[in-house]
Amino acid sequence: MVITTENFNEIVNAGKPVVIDFWATWCGPCKRVAPIIEELAEEYEGKAIIGKVDVEEQDELAFKFGIRNIPTVLFIKDGEVVDKIVGATTKDAYEEKLKALF
Repeated sequence: MVITTENFNEIVNAGKPVVIDFWATWCGPCKRVAPIIEELAEEYEGKAIIGKVDVEEQDELAFKFGIRNIPTVLFIKDGEVVDKIVGATTKDAYEEKLKALF
């Protein structure tokens, strides 16, 4: 799911845990994280909202959350950021943080 300034509030207030991957097309580590985020989105479909924010296209959202390094993955519960991972890591690490949102 592509997250933009237009749909952001609707997504984070949908009553489900939210995972947002901040990335850019030119970012090598982002390309390694992308398939992991896609897998988690499929596995948690209906239970959590997992999406991506292109920092080049959505610089307002990147600025709002102080994103300085990418990839940065935010974990949001009840509309509030409760955790984040900066840089690429394993699927298990992302999934552990996601499970903690339930």
